[in-house]
Amino acid sequence: MHHWFESPPGQYLLAWEQARFDEAVADIFGYHSLQLGLPMVDGLRANRMPHQWLAQGQEGVAGVWSRGALPGEPLSCNTASFTEAGPSPGGRPVDLLAESVALPFPEASLDLLVLPHTLELSIDPHATLREAERVLVPEGRVVISGLNPASLWGLRQRRARLVRHLGKGSLYLPDGGEFIGYRRLRDWLRLLSFEVESAQFGCYRPAVRTAGWLERFGWMDTLGEKWWPIFGSAYFLVAVKRVHGMRLMEPAWRTARQRATATVPIANRAGIAAAPAPAHPHNSHRGNAAPPRARGKNDHRNTV
Repeated sequence: MHHWFESPPGQYLLAWEQARFDEAVADIFGYHSLQLGLPMVDGLRANRMPHQWLAQGQEGVAGVWSRGALPGEPLSCNTASFTEAGPSPGGRPVDLLAESVALPFPEASLDLLVLPHTLELSIDPHATLREAERVLVPEGRVVISGLNPASLWGLRQRRARLVRHLGKGSLYLPDGGEFIGYRRLRDWLRLLSFEVESAQFGCYRPAVRTAGWLERFGWMDTLGEKWWPIFGSAYFLVAVKRVHGMRLMEPAWRTARQRATATVPIANRAGIAAAPAPAHPHNSHRGNAAPPRARGKNDHRNTV
């Protein structure tokens, strides 16, 4: 899949995803953030967290060896080879090797997790999401990008697979993993107590291979966002980890003011009996209201 991103369609997709990542992570605050996979896009470039890491799995090791690094060299000391194998646009080197199904971080230790096409290349996407839920703090965010099967690119990929069984043609998209639909991914996130905060679709141009034809169909991006928004070739979403029963602690000086208690004077019963009774609200608008009764000799007693 890394080689496919060097093609004109891959560069077109990376440019769209880089813009979405910059918008999504700019206002996410915390201390620790991690991008797992795909070093060609710098998902943490616009983020301001003090601790940021870029991790790669087995596909990162294969990329290093394919660029000339010796398999026998210690991977932890081969930082220059990692930078040459998969540098991001900002030149961020790979900091550690880690599989998405077993991250070397304790529970509730990361504030932000970026997964650019990580689920598609994972050996177990369910385990990857469970691992993301484990390492994220409450109210932490996971940012995911992927290819949409329900798109023009997905239709051409399925047609190419049918033709490929006959021994003809080639695939348009890389065949390195399983493409996960947006609705399917949203259901997985809900089962893990994630709440989808925002979702976007993009890359509405048809499945062509050259940069010239991609430029000719540039007008389809504007129309696609308006007329068929959910059929973009790629999707991008931000999900928040929700913890049921959690209550955020507030500072002591923000406690609510208590009402001042004061004694209420009780009127004398004799005064209450001596006071004239108010007119009944139902009798205020009647024309034949009864006259007040004359007081007797026992009316000076207090009655309840």
